[in-house]
Amino acid sequence: MNPSEYPLGEPIAAIATALAPAALGVIRVSGNDSVRLLSACFSRGEALRAAPGNTLVHGWILGENGTADRIDEVMVAAYRSPKSFTGEEAAEITCHGGTATVLAVYRRLLAAGFREAERGEFAFRAFANGKTDLLRAEAIREIIGAQTETALSHAANRLAGDLSAEIRRVKESIIRARAAIGVEIEYPEEEDAESGAFDDSLVREALQALARLRDTWAAERLLQDGARVVLAGRTNAGKSSFFNTLLKEDRAIVSDVPGTTRDWLESTADFSGIPVRLFDTAGMRETGDAIEAEGVNRSRLLASEADLILYLVDSSEGLDAGDRAFLSDAARDGTPAVLVWNKDDRSDSKPLPSPLPTGARAAVRTSAKRGTGVSELVRQAAGILLEGTGGGPSGKAGQAVRAPALGSERQKRDVAAACESLEHAVSAAAAGFPMDAIEEDLSNALDHLASITGEVSGADVLDAVFSGFCVGK
Repeated sequence: MNPSEYPLGEPIAAIATALAPAALGVIRVSGNDSVRLLSACFSRGEALRAAPGNTLVHGWILGENGTADRIDEVMVAAYRSPKSFTGEEAAEITCHGGTATVLAVYRRLLAAGFREAERGEFAFRAFANGKTDLLRAEAIREIIGAQTETALSHAANRLAGDLSAEIRRVKESIIRARAAIGVEIEYPEEEDAESGAFDDSLVREALQALARLRDTWAAERLLQDGARVVLAGRTNAGKSSFFNTLLKEDRAIVSDVPGTTRDWLESTADFSGIPVRLFDTAGMRETGDAIEAEGVNRSRLLASEADLILYLVDSSEGLDAGDRAFLSDAARDGTPAVLVWNKDDRSDSKPLPSPLPTGARAAVRTSAKRGTGVSELVRQAAGILLEGTGGGPSGKAGQAVRAPALGSERQKRDVAAACESLEHAVSAAAAGFPMDAIEEDLSNALDHLASITGEVSGADVLDAVFSGFCVGK
């Protein structure tokens, strides 16, 4: 069943927490008469039925044999319509978090008359009942999937309504401009009518605000989707040590024996708020070992698919022709690289090459052993990843962005379409087009903005938004 076809009001139930051993588990129910249905399998049914909204009731979930068949001791949070997440009568059962316990409570609810909830059905009901808009609904999904604190902070701002409020402000400017056009269209010859009531400054103001929003998506997408960062370099450049230093754990085997790393390792890291898939690769060198040679080939392939290469060089040895060739090839492929001048704690460390070799966008002196230079490297790497995204000067993605920003490709498409309509309206006004033609452009822009918040949305939009939710949300 598609989300747009979800029947409203039917009593539904879903497990809202991960189905894994934990201290607590939560099962949610919502729908018409859901508290009464729940009370039929609750030891204090009368107390639950009489409970005011937003209150807790302690008791037991009982099996079909009543008190002789206790399942678990629980707390039930009762919610009364319309003051609930879904806008319906609802409840949340907090039980002990064992897998068998949670499943037993859930199955008892199904036996009592609840239907299994579909993906995103709770959030869809909140939207359908006017408790949220599409922007806030998408923000919930973002929060669930956030990989860094920065991504979480940006999503929380959208959930709080920052983006919704900005869209409303833009709509108000367009509506005022449209009303002025209405005066000129309806009363063109009235002596008391205000001649030239339409002022395109309101449209330009709205266009400027929307253009700024449109340009936020590139950085926001990076915060959501993350980037692929590959550690590359010759054998014994210190890649595995540096990999462990960035992760703050011993993931890679570190050895002075060349060729120890024969395949790539992968883990996740936070680069100033940007979620990063970090790869430690085999050292670049010619070898007669077939297994190691395959590892080198895989390393080159990973590097060609990376968003950024951190190319490590042992500073006591300096650059050789192979290093320069690798960096030059990366530049030709369009992959930015940072030269990591590693082992800078050694007494025989050489100075950084000047000028930097072709392909190196920046260079940082580091010591994986002592952890020096790591923060600067992460800052430089984040800045390069954010280039061209509007993520701010110096690429400081970790700084919370308080200005409203877009949270999905869907939102970006509609904002871009609204911008196009407003740009056409401004051009039409300057060219002396009839007011009704300009009014149509403004009307189109308002339709796109209404689609963003969900005031006007087709079934395909609703399906795309809510089908991506997990069951229980």
